[in-house]
Amino acid sequence: MKHHKYLIVGGGMTADSAIRSIRKIDNSGSIALFCDESDPPYDRPPLSKSLWTGKPFSSIWRSPNGLDVDMHLGKKVVALDTSKKTVTDDAGNSCSYEKLLLATGGAVRRLPDANGNVIYFRTAGDYRKLRALCEHGSDFVVIGGGFIGSEVAAALAMKDKRVTMIFPSNGIGSRVYPPSLVAFLNSYYEVKGVKLLESESVKSVRTAGNKTIVTTGKGIEISADGVVAGLGIEPNTVLAEQAGLRVDNGIVVDEMLRTSNPDIYAAGDVANFYSAALDKRMRVEHEDNANVMGEMAGRNMAGQSDIYSHQPYFYSDLFDLGYEAVGELDSTLDIVEDWKEPFRKGVIYYLRDGRVRGVLLWNTWGQVAAATQLIAEKKQHSSSTLQGKISD
Repeated sequence: MKHHKYLIVGGGMTADSAIRSIRKIDNSGSIALFCDESDPPYDRPPLSKSLWTGKPFSSIWRSPNGLDVDMHLGKKVVALDTSKKTVTDDAGNSCSYEKLLLATGGAVRRLPDANGNVIYFRTAGDYRKLRALCEHGSDFVVIGGGFIGSEVAAALAMKDKRVTMIFPSNGIGSRVYPPSLVAFLNSYYEVKGVKLLESESVKSVRTAGNKTIVTTGKGIEISADGVVAGLGIEPNTVLAEQAGLRVDNGIVVDEMLRTSNPDIYAAGDVANFYSAALDKRMRVEHEDNANVMGEMAGRNMAGQSDIYSHQPYFYSDLFDLGYEAVGELDSTLDIVEDWKEPFRKGVIYYLRDGRVRGVLLWNTWGQVAAATQLIAEKKQHSSSTLQGKISD
């Protein structure tokens, strides 16, 4: 059985950041990575963003040069023995570790009655499939009106595809944006040629010849060349549960990103951490959190004792609109809108009990630090005190 000082389960941005961080401190300790994807680590956000606006596919790869990592691609870890400090993959290979990082991310939510033609858009493989369909196909269905659904629908429409979006809520991003912005986005997408079927569900997805037929809950049938679903993820905690680690909406970690077993760390989408700024436990499924949390996990695995106090930000591109955001974006909170130009440029504040919990910087750039500071201050605010508070 091969032994490694550091063992990483997962092959995404979190895993890659952890490895790079370990190597800055320990340039000789052996590192192994197990990833059930066949691709080496890559940047995930471009899959629904810049790759559709001219960036080459080759730009997503994270170079392994000089990292000296034993890569096990296309191998899924199926067993973790914390007493023996070993993992076993689905090919029956086992190895031991001194420090282990669980960067297992999440598993996509799937439709209950759908065939294998649905692309649950998350991986480089999913991007390749969709891009191949775009070579000859012209009609596409996007299921879901959230983060991924809205980006993929915009990307396809910008490639002059006929796109139909199906989602159960009354509008695009309705769980995040205030109603006025949701209404604007609905009309904006329709102007861009996207057909919206809001307050609608998907009953089934089946194949008919070389087409895929989507049947909605209200009985509408849509013929498509490709079907994409962005239904969110469930944290991939199976290994942690089997190993008896503490799990609660993800793998629970302390301020140094250790699990309930001090030799096992967790980071990225799967990690449930305490946010001092928001005074709550949370999981964050975005790039900045994956990179920064992975980096800190790597440092601590290599002997540091750093505390994760980072407040991650995230961003999105929707046609020629875009935003950066920090904190809790929840449309059920008290919302203050401060528009320089309605729905084109402004800042939206999310408050609970008078305290700013989240900030949406809509086409307002370079202000993430100001938004982060505003949340961290934990001061009382009102609509009047927030007008003009942040601007670029």
